[in-house]
Amino acid sequence: MHCFLKINMTYDEAISYLYASTPAFHLIGKDAYKPGLENTIALMEHLGKPYTKWPSVHIAGTNGKGSTSHLIAASLQCAGLKVGLYTSPHLVDFRERIRINGQVIGQEKVVQFVEDHRSFLDQLRPSFFETAMAMAFWYFAEQKVDIAVVEVGLGGRLDSTNIITPLLSVITNIGFDHTEFLGDTLAKIAGEKAGIIKSDVPCVIGETNPETAPVFMAKAQECNILGNGLETTTCQLWFADQCNYLRRCRERDIPVCELHGLYQDKNMQTAYVALRALSNILRERGISLTTDHYKRGFAQVCTLTGLRGRWETLCNKPLTICDTGHNSHGIKYVAQQLQQLSTTHNTLHIVIGMVDDKDVEEVMKVLPTQARYYFTQAKTHRAIPASKMLALHNSISPIHNAQDNAYSSVKEAILAAQKEATDQDIIFIGGSNYVVGEALTLFDYPLHE
Repeated sequence: MHCFLKINMTYDEAISYLYASTPAFHLIGKDAYKPGLENTIALMEHLGKPYTKWPSVHIAGTNGKGSTSHLIAASLQCAGLKVGLYTSPHLVDFRERIRINGQVIGQEKVVQFVEDHRSFLDQLRPSFFETAMAMAFWYFAEQKVDIAVVEVGLGGRLDSTNIITPLLSVITNIGFDHTEFLGDTLAKIAGEKAGIIKSDVPCVIGETNPETAPVFMAKAQECNILGNGLETTTCQLWFADQCNYLRRCRERDIPVCELHGLYQDKNMQTAYVALRALSNILRERGISLTTDHYKRGFAQVCTLTGLRGRWETLCNKPLTICDTGHNSHGIKYVAQQLQQLSTTHNTLHIVIGMVDDKDVEEVMKVLPTQARYYFTQAKTHRAIPASKMLALHNSISPIHNAQDNAYSSVKEAILAAQKEATDQDIIFIGGSNYVVGEALTLFDYPLHE
Protein backbone atom coordinates (compact mmCIF):
# COMPACT_ATOMS: atom_id res chain seq x y z
CA MET A 1 0.00 0.00 0.00
CA HIS A 2 1.41 3.37 -1.03
CA CYS A 3 0.77 6.50 0.96
CA PHE A 4 0.92 9.89 -0.74
CA LEU A 5 1.14 13.23 1.04
CA LYS A 6 -1.06 16.00 -0.28
CA ILE A 7 1.10 18.68 -1.89
CA ASN A 8 -0.42 22.14 -1.47
CA MET A 9 -0.89 24.28 -4.55
CA THR A 10 1.27 27.40 -4.86
CA TYR A 11 -0.17 30.84 -5.57
CA ASP A 12 1.24 30.83 -9.11
CA GLU A 13 -0.34 27.42 -9.71
CA ALA A 14 -3.69 28.68 -8.41
CA ILE A 15 -3.60 31.69 -10.74
CA SER A 16 -2.53 29.50 -13.67
CA TYR A 17 -5.47 27.22 -12.93
CA LEU A 18 -7.91 30.15 -12.94
CA TYR A 19 -6.63 31.39 -16.28
CA ALA A 20 -6.41 27.93 -17.86
CA SER A 21 -9.69 26.47 -16.65
CA THR A 22 -12.00 29.49 -16.78
CA PRO A 23 -12.16 31.80 -19.81
CA ALA A 24 -11.01 35.33 -18.94
CA PHE A 25 -12.47 38.33 -20.78
CA HIS A 26 -9.32 40.39 -20.27
CA LEU A 27 -7.33 37.68 -22.07
CA ILE A 28 -9.61 36.37 -24.82
CA GLY A 29 -12.29 39.05 -25.14
CA LYS A 30 -15.89 38.41 -26.16
CA ASP A 31 -15.59 34.61 -26.20
CA ALA A 32 -15.26 34.73 -22.41
CA TYR A 33 -18.45 36.75 -21.91
CA LYS A 34 -21.19 34.68 -20.29
CA PRO A 35 -24.32 36.81 -19.81
CA GLY A 36 -26.81 35.68 -17.22
CA LEU A 37 -26.80 34.61 -13.60
CA GLU A 38 -27.11 30.82 -13.88
CA ASN A 39 -23.47 30.09 -13.03
CA THR A 40 -23.42 32.79 -10.39
CA ILE A 41 -26.49 31.36 -8.67
CA ALA A 42 -24.93 27.91 -8.68
CA LEU A 43 -21.65 29.27 -7.26
CA MET A 44 -23.44 31.24 -4.56
CA GLU A 45 -25.54 28.23 -3.55
CA HIS A 46 -22.37 26.14 -3.35
CA LEU A 47 -20.68 28.75 -1.14
CA GLY A 48 -23.67 29.27 1.14
CA LYS A 49 -24.84 32.58 -0.34
CA PRO A 50 -22.01 34.73 1.06
CA TYR A 51 -23.46 37.89 -0.51
CA THR A 52 -26.32 37.80 2.02
CA LYS A 53 -23.87 38.23 4.91
CA TRP A 54 -22.84 41.84 4.24
CA PRO A 55 -24.56 44.99 2.95
CA SER A 56 -23.28 46.54 -0.26
CA VAL A 57 -23.10 49.44 -2.69
CA HIS A 58 -23.40 48.41 -6.37
CA ILE A 59 -21.74 50.56 -9.06
CA ALA A 60 -22.16 50.38 -12.84
CA GLY A 61 -21.30 52.75 -15.71
CA THR A 62 -19.30 53.05 -18.91
CA ASN A 63 -16.46 55.09 -17.40
CA GLY A 64 -15.50 56.16 -13.90
CA LYS A 65 -17.05 53.28 -12.01
CA GLY A 66 -13.66 52.15 -10.70
CA SER A 67 -12.67 55.60 -9.44
CA THR A 68 -16.15 56.16 -7.99
CA SER A 69 -16.01 52.79 -6.24
CA HIS A 70 -12.66 53.66 -4.67
CA LEU A 71 -13.84 57.14 -3.60
CA ILE A 72 -16.85 55.63 -1.84
CA ALA A 73 -14.80 52.82 -0.28
CA ALA A 74 -12.16 55.25 1.03
CA SER A 75 -14.83 57.47 2.61
CA LEU A 76 -16.47 54.47 4.28
CA GLN A 77 -13.06 53.45 5.61
CA CYS A 78 -12.67 56.92 7.11
CA ALA A 79 -15.97 56.34 8.90
CA GLY A 80 -14.28 53.42 10.69
CA LEU A 81 -15.92 50.63 8.70
CA LYS A 82 -14.29 47.41 7.49
CA VAL A 83 -14.85 47.81 3.74
CA GLY A 84 -14.67 45.13 1.07
CA LEU A 85 -13.92 46.37 -2.45
CA TYR A 86 -14.40 44.29 -5.59
CA THR A 87 -13.31 45.84 -8.89
CA SER A 88 -12.04 44.75 -12.31
CA PRO A 89 -9.89 44.40 -14.26
CA HIS A 90 -6.58 44.28 -12.42
CA LEU A 91 -3.54 46.10 -13.78
CA VAL A 92 -0.69 43.87 -12.61
CA ASP A 93 -1.73 41.37 -9.93
CA PHE A 94 -4.99 39.40 -9.80
CA ARG A 95 -5.35 40.23 -6.12
CA GLU A 96 -6.01 43.91 -6.90
CA ARG A 97 -9.59 42.88 -7.65
CA ILE A 98 -10.32 41.88 -4.06
CA ARG A 99 -9.44 44.22 -1.20
CA ILE A 100 -10.46 44.92 2.37
CA ASN A 101 -9.61 48.42 3.61
CA GLY A 102 -7.19 48.71 0.72
CA GLN A 103 -5.27 45.52 1.44
CA VAL A 104 -5.35 42.94 -1.34
CA ILE A 105 -6.48 39.40 -0.61
CA GLY A 106 -3.60 37.24 0.61
CA GLN A 107 -2.02 34.70 -1.71
CA GLU A 108 -2.85 31.95 0.77
CA LYS A 109 -6.56 32.84 0.56
CA VAL A 110 -6.53 32.61 -3.24
CA VAL A 111 -4.92 29.17 -2.94
CA GLN A 112 -7.39 28.12 -0.26
CA PHE A 113 -10.38 29.06 -2.40
CA VAL A 114 -9.10 27.23 -5.46
CA GLU A 115 -8.10 24.11 -3.52
CA ASP A 116 -11.34 23.93 -1.55
CA HIS A 117 -13.64 24.45 -4.53
CA ARG A 118 -11.67 23.14 -7.50
CA SER A 119 -13.82 20.06 -8.06
CA PHE A 120 -16.97 22.20 -8.19
CA LEU A 121 -15.32 24.72 -10.52
CA ASP A 122 -14.18 21.90 -12.81
CA GLN A 123 -17.75 20.69 -13.02
CA LEU A 124 -19.49 24.07 -13.43
CA ARG A 125 -16.93 25.71 -15.74
CA PRO A 126 -17.77 29.32 -14.82
CA SER A 127 -16.07 32.27 -16.49
CA PHE A 128 -12.96 33.81 -14.96
CA PHE A 129 -14.99 36.83 -13.84
CA GLU A 130 -17.64 34.65 -12.21
CA THR A 131 -14.97 32.74 -10.29
CA ALA A 132 -13.13 35.89 -9.21
CA MET A 133 -16.38 37.45 -8.04
CA ALA A 134 -17.31 34.30 -6.11
CA MET A 135 -13.90 34.36 -4.43
CA ALA A 136 -14.41 38.00 -3.45
CA PHE A 137 -17.87 37.41 -2.00
CA TRP A 138 -16.62 34.34 -0.10
CA TYR A 139 -13.65 36.31 1.25
CA PHE A 140 -15.78 39.27 2.35
CA ALA A 141 -18.10 36.92 4.25
CA GLU A 142 -15.21 35.05 5.85
CA GLN A 143 -13.56 38.28 6.95
CA LYS A 144 -16.87 39.71 8.18
CA VAL A 145 -16.73 43.06 6.38
CA ASP A 146 -19.12 45.78 7.53
CA ILE A 147 -19.99 46.71 3.96
CA ALA A 148 -18.75 45.94 0.43
CA VAL A 149 -18.45 48.19 -2.61
CA VAL A 150 -19.05 46.04 -5.68
CA GLU A 151 -18.21 47.23 -9.20
CA VAL A 152 -20.13 45.77 -12.13
CA GLY A 153 -17.94 43.93 -14.63
CA LEU A 154 -19.78 44.54 -17.90
CA GLY A 155 -23.20 46.06 -18.43
CA GLY A 156 -25.44 45.50 -15.46
CA ARG A 157 -28.65 43.58 -16.10
CA LEU A 158 -26.90 40.31 -16.95
CA ASP A 159 -23.68 40.91 -15.03
CA SER A 160 -22.70 38.32 -12.44
CA THR A 161 -22.61 40.94 -9.68
CA ASN A 162 -26.31 41.66 -10.19
CA ILE A 163 -27.16 38.87 -7.79
CA ILE A 164 -26.80 41.32 -4.89
CA THR A 165 -29.52 43.58 -3.49
CA PRO A 166 -27.51 46.59 -2.31
CA LEU A 167 -28.26 49.44 0.05
CA LEU A 168 -27.61 51.82 -2.85
CA SER A 169 -27.15 51.49 -6.60
CA VAL A 170 -24.93 53.90 -8.56
CA ILE A 171 -24.63 54.36 -12.34
CA THR A 172 -21.82 56.74 -13.26
CA ASN A 173 -22.47 57.51 -16.95
CA ILE A 174 -23.37 56.00 -20.32
CA GLY A 175 -21.08 55.91 -23.37
CA PHE A 176 -20.35 53.72 -26.35
CA ASP A 177 -18.36 50.70 -25.20
CA HIS A 178 -18.90 46.95 -25.57
CA THR A 179 -21.66 47.73 -28.05
CA GLU A 180 -21.65 44.13 -29.33
CA PHE A 181 -23.04 43.07 -25.95
CA LEU A 182 -24.92 46.12 -24.69
CA GLY A 183 -26.45 47.65 -27.81
CA ASP A 184 -25.61 50.22 -30.45
CA THR A 185 -27.48 53.22 -29.02
CA LEU A 186 -27.06 55.10 -25.76
CA ALA A 187 -30.64 54.23 -24.83
CA LYS A 188 -30.01 50.51 -25.27
CA ILE A 189 -26.78 50.67 -23.26
CA ALA A 190 -28.57 52.66 -20.54
CA GLY A 191 -31.21 49.94 -20.43
CA GLU A 192 -28.56 47.32 -19.69
CA LYS A 193 -26.88 49.48 -17.03
CA ALA A 194 -30.28 50.30 -15.49
CA GLY A 195 -30.69 46.58 -14.89
CA ILE A 196 -28.92 47.02 -11.54
CA ILE A 197 -31.73 49.29 -10.28
CA LYS A 198 -33.91 47.27 -7.92
CA SER A 199 -37.28 47.74 -6.26
CA ASP A 200 -37.21 50.12 -3.30
CA VAL A 201 -33.39 50.47 -3.46
CA PRO A 202 -32.19 54.10 -3.79
CA CYS A 203 -30.16 54.91 -6.89
CA VAL A 204 -27.78 57.69 -7.92
CA ILE A 205 -27.21 58.46 -11.61
CA GLY A 206 -23.97 60.33 -12.27
CA GLU A 207 -24.58 61.77 -15.74
CA THR A 208 -27.54 61.78 -18.11
CA ASN A 209 -28.47 63.09 -21.54
CA PRO A 210 -31.75 63.29 -23.48
CA GLU A 211 -31.34 59.68 -24.65
CA THR A 212 -30.57 58.08 -21.31
CA ALA A 213 -32.60 60.07 -18.77
CA PRO A 214 -35.99 58.67 -19.91
CA VAL A 215 -34.59 55.12 -19.61
CA PHE A 216 -33.58 55.69 -16.00
CA MET A 217 -36.86 57.45 -15.17
CA ALA A 218 -38.88 54.54 -16.57
CA LYS A 219 -36.86 51.99 -14.62
CA ALA A 220 -37.15 54.06 -11.45
CA GLN A 221 -40.91 54.27 -11.90
CA GLU A 222 -41.03 50.49 -12.30
CA CYS A 223 -38.92 50.04 -9.15
CA ASN A 224 -40.81 52.59 -7.03
CA ILE A 225 -37.88 54.95 -6.40
CA LEU A 226 -38.88 58.21 -8.07
CA GLY A 227 -38.29 61.34 -6.00
CA ASN A 228 -35.87 64.17 -5.27
CA GLY A 229 -33.77 65.44 -2.40
CA LEU A 230 -31.16 63.99 -0.12
CA GLU A 231 -32.62 64.99 3.23
CA THR A 232 -35.19 62.18 3.42
CA THR A 233 -34.87 58.50 4.17
CA THR A 234 -37.50 57.50 1.62
CA CYS A 235 -36.40 55.57 -1.47
CA GLN A 236 -35.34 57.96 -4.19
CA LEU A 237 -33.66 58.44 -7.56
CA TRP A 238 -31.03 61.18 -7.73
CA PHE A 239 -29.32 62.70 -10.77
CA ALA A 240 -25.90 63.81 -9.50
CA ASP A 241 -25.24 66.16 -12.42
CA GLN A 242 -28.30 68.20 -11.39
CA CYS A 243 -27.55 68.42 -7.66
CA ASN A 244 -24.56 70.80 -7.39
CA TYR A 245 -23.83 69.41 -3.95
CA LEU A 246 -20.10 69.23 -4.69
CA ARG A 247 -20.08 72.90 -5.67
CA ARG A 248 -21.79 73.84 -2.41
CA CYS A 249 -19.29 71.74 -0.49
CA ARG A 250 -16.41 73.49 -2.25
CA GLU A 251 -17.84 76.89 -1.40
CA ARG A 252 -17.55 75.97 2.27
CA ASP A 253 -14.27 74.07 2.20
CA ILE A 254 -12.64 72.94 -1.06
CA PRO A 255 -12.22 69.14 -0.97
CA VAL A 256 -8.80 68.01 -2.11
CA CYS A 257 -8.82 64.79 -4.11
CA GLU A 258 -5.85 62.47 -4.57
CA LEU A 259 -7.13 61.78 -8.10
CA HIS A 260 -6.06 64.56 -10.46
CA GLY A 261 -7.67 63.79 -13.82
CA LEU A 262 -10.05 66.41 -15.21
CA TYR A 263 -12.74 63.73 -15.48
CA GLN A 264 -12.49 63.07 -11.74
CA ASP A 265 -14.67 66.09 -10.99
CA LYS A 266 -17.59 64.12 -12.42
CA ASN A 267 -16.68 61.03 -10.43
CA MET A 268 -16.30 63.10 -7.26
CA GLN A 269 -19.73 64.63 -7.83
CA THR A 270 -21.27 61.18 -8.29
CA ALA A 271 -19.45 59.75 -5.27
CA TYR A 272 -20.36 62.76 -3.12
CA VAL A 273 -24.08 62.50 -3.91
CA ALA A 274 -23.93 58.72 -3.42
CA LEU A 275 -22.31 59.19 0.00
CA ARG A 276 -24.93 61.76 1.00
CA ALA A 277 -27.65 59.30 0.07
CA LEU A 278 -25.82 56.45 1.79
CA SER A 279 -25.40 58.47 4.99
CA ASN A 280 -29.19 58.53 5.43
CA ILE A 281 -29.39 54.78 4.94
CA LEU A 282 -26.52 54.02 7.31
CA ARG A 283 -27.89 56.38 9.96
CA GLU A 284 -30.84 54.01 10.32
CA ARG A 285 -28.29 51.27 11.06
CA GLY A 286 -26.59 53.35 13.73
CA ILE A 287 -23.60 54.29 11.55
CA SER A 288 -22.43 57.90 11.21
CA LEU A 289 -21.11 58.92 7.78
CA THR A 290 -20.25 62.61 7.65
CA THR A 291 -18.87 65.22 5.27
CA ASP A 292 -15.56 65.00 7.11
CA HIS A 293 -15.36 61.31 6.19
CA TYR A 294 -15.93 62.15 2.50
CA LYS A 295 -13.28 64.85 2.52
CA ARG A 296 -10.68 62.62 4.14
CA GLY A 297 -11.64 59.74 1.85
CA PHE A 298 -11.29 61.87 -1.27
CA ALA A 299 -7.99 63.36 -0.10
CA GLN A 300 -6.47 59.92 0.58
CA VAL A 301 -8.33 57.71 -1.89
CA CYS A 302 -5.23 56.20 -3.51
CA THR A 303 -3.36 55.87 -0.22
CA LEU A 304 -6.31 54.17 1.49
CA THR A 305 -7.48 51.87 -1.30
CA GLY A 306 -4.38 51.26 -3.44
CA LEU A 307 -5.95 52.70 -6.61
CA ARG A 308 -3.42 53.12 -9.42
CA GLY A 309 -3.30 54.25 -13.04
CA ARG A 310 -5.71 57.19 -12.94
CA TRP A 311 -3.82 60.23 -14.26
CA GLU A 312 -0.90 59.00 -12.20
CA THR A 313 2.51 60.67 -12.27
CA LEU A 314 5.20 58.01 -12.72
CA CYS A 315 8.18 60.33 -13.09
CA ASN A 316 8.83 64.08 -12.83
CA LYS A 317 11.80 64.50 -15.21
CA PRO A 318 10.46 64.28 -17.78
CA LEU A 319 6.91 64.53 -16.48
CA THR A 320 5.51 61.03 -17.18
CA ILE A 321 1.81 60.35 -16.67
CA CYS A 322 -0.30 57.24 -17.23
CA ASP A 323 -4.06 56.84 -17.39
CA THR A 324 -6.38 53.89 -17.99
CA GLY A 325 -8.89 55.76 -20.17
CA HIS A 326 -9.56 53.36 -23.03
CA ASN A 327 -12.49 54.62 -25.11
CA SER A 328 -13.36 57.93 -26.77
CA HIS A 329 -15.68 58.90 -23.92
CA GLY A 330 -12.80 58.67 -21.42
CA ILE A 331 -9.86 59.70 -23.60
CA LYS A 332 -11.42 63.00 -24.62
CA TYR A 333 -10.86 64.21 -21.04
CA VAL A 334 -7.30 62.90 -21.10
CA ALA A 335 -6.71 64.77 -24.37
CA GLN A 336 -8.05 68.01 -22.89
CA GLN A 337 -5.74 67.73 -19.89
CA LEU A 338 -2.75 66.94 -22.10
CA GLN A 339 -3.51 70.02 -24.20
CA GLN A 340 -3.53 72.13 -21.03
CA LEU A 341 -0.19 70.70 -19.89
CA SER A 342 1.31 71.29 -23.32
CA THR A 343 1.11 75.05 -22.78
CA THR A 344 3.74 74.82 -20.02
CA HIS A 345 5.92 72.08 -21.53
CA ASN A 346 7.71 71.57 -24.80
CA THR A 347 7.01 68.36 -26.74
CA LEU A 348 4.22 65.91 -25.94
CA HIS A 349 5.23 62.25 -26.37
CA ILE A 350 2.33 59.78 -26.41
CA VAL A 351 2.88 56.05 -25.85
CA ILE A 352 -0.39 54.36 -26.74
CA GLY A 353 -1.79 50.93 -27.48
CA MET A 354 -5.35 49.61 -27.62
CA VAL A 355 -7.29 46.35 -27.84
CA ASP A 356 -9.52 45.12 -30.60
CA ASP A 357 -12.97 45.74 -29.09
CA LYS A 358 -12.56 49.50 -28.67
CA ASP A 359 -13.68 52.41 -30.86
CA VAL A 360 -10.14 53.06 -32.07
CA GLU A 361 -11.06 55.43 -34.90
CA GLU A 362 -13.08 57.63 -32.54
CA VAL A 363 -10.19 57.65 -30.07
CA MET A 364 -7.80 58.70 -32.83
CA LYS A 365 -10.05 61.66 -33.64
CA VAL A 366 -9.86 63.11 -30.11
CA LEU A 367 -6.13 62.57 -29.51
CA PRO A 368 -3.88 65.67 -29.63
CA THR A 369 -2.54 66.43 -33.11
CA GLN A 370 0.56 68.27 -31.91
CA ALA A 371 2.39 65.30 -30.43
CA ARG A 372 4.91 62.61 -31.21
CA TYR A 373 3.40 59.12 -31.11
CA TYR A 374 4.91 55.80 -30.05
CA PHE A 375 2.33 53.18 -30.98
CA THR A 376 2.69 49.90 -29.16
CA GLN A 377 0.96 46.66 -28.23
CA ALA A 378 0.57 45.03 -24.83
CA LYS A 379 1.23 41.35 -24.15
CA THR A 380 -2.27 40.14 -25.00
CA HIS A 381 -3.49 38.65 -28.24
CA ARG A 382 -6.35 41.17 -28.08
CA ALA A 383 -3.86 43.99 -28.70
CA ILE A 384 -4.13 45.80 -32.01
CA PRO A 385 -0.76 45.53 -33.79
CA ALA A 386 1.28 48.69 -33.33
CA SER A 387 1.85 48.95 -37.09
CA LYS A 388 -1.91 48.94 -37.67
CA MET A 389 -2.38 51.66 -35.05
CA LEU A 390 0.27 53.79 -36.79
CA ALA A 391 -1.33 53.30 -40.22
CA LEU A 392 -4.79 54.14 -38.86
CA HIS A 393 -3.50 57.26 -37.16
CA ASN A 394 -1.82 58.43 -40.36
CA SER A 395 -5.06 57.93 -42.28
CA ILE A 396 -7.13 59.95 -39.76
CA SER A 397 -4.86 62.62 -38.28
CA PRO A 398 -4.61 65.88 -40.26
CA ILE A 399 -1.02 66.29 -39.05
CA HIS A 400 1.60 63.59 -39.66
CA ASN A 401 4.77 63.59 -37.63
CA ALA A 402 7.53 61.86 -39.56
CA GLN A 403 8.98 60.69 -36.25
CA ASP A 404 5.86 58.74 -35.24
CA ASN A 405 6.69 55.05 -35.04
CA ALA A 406 5.44 51.59 -34.04
CA TYR A 407 7.04 49.44 -31.32
CA SER A 408 6.52 45.76 -30.66
CA SER A 409 6.42 46.08 -26.87
CA VAL A 410 5.34 48.60 -24.24
CA LYS A 411 8.82 48.61 -22.74
CA GLU A 412 10.43 49.36 -26.09
CA ALA A 413 8.00 52.22 -26.76
CA ILE A 414 8.55 53.79 -23.32
CA LEU A 415 12.33 53.51 -23.61
CA ALA A 416 12.17 55.18 -27.03
CA ALA A 417 10.06 58.02 -25.63
CA GLN A 418 12.42 58.47 -22.68
CA LYS A 419 15.40 58.58 -25.02
CA GLU A 420 13.85 61.35 -27.12
CA ALA A 421 12.21 63.41 -24.36
CA THR A 422 13.92 66.25 -22.53
CA ASP A 423 13.18 67.27 -18.95
CA GLN A 424 10.88 69.98 -20.29
CA ASP A 425 8.72 67.50 -22.23
CA ILE A 426 5.73 65.33 -21.27
CA ILE A 427 5.39 61.58 -21.76
CA PHE A 428 1.87 60.15 -21.62
CA ILE A 429 1.25 56.38 -21.44
CA GLY A 430 -2.20 54.92 -22.02
CA GLY A 431 -4.88 53.60 -24.37
CA SER A 432 -5.69 50.47 -22.39
CA ASN A 433 -5.45 48.91 -18.95
CA TYR A 434 -2.91 46.46 -20.37
CA VAL A 435 -0.51 49.17 -21.51
CA VAL A 436 -0.77 50.98 -18.17
CA GLY A 437 -0.33 47.72 -16.26
CA GLU A 438 2.88 46.90 -18.11
CA ALA A 439 4.10 50.48 -17.63
CA LEU A 440 3.59 50.27 -13.87
CA THR A 441 5.85 47.24 -13.66
CA LEU A 442 8.62 49.25 -15.34
CA PHE A 443 8.40 52.01 -12.76
CA ASP A 444 7.15 51.02 -9.32
CA TYR A 445 4.25 48.82 -8.27
CA PRO A 446 3.91 48.14 -4.54
CA LEU A 447 0.76 46.28 -3.52
CA HIS A 448 -1.13 47.13 -0.35
CA GLU A 449 -0.55 43.96 1.69
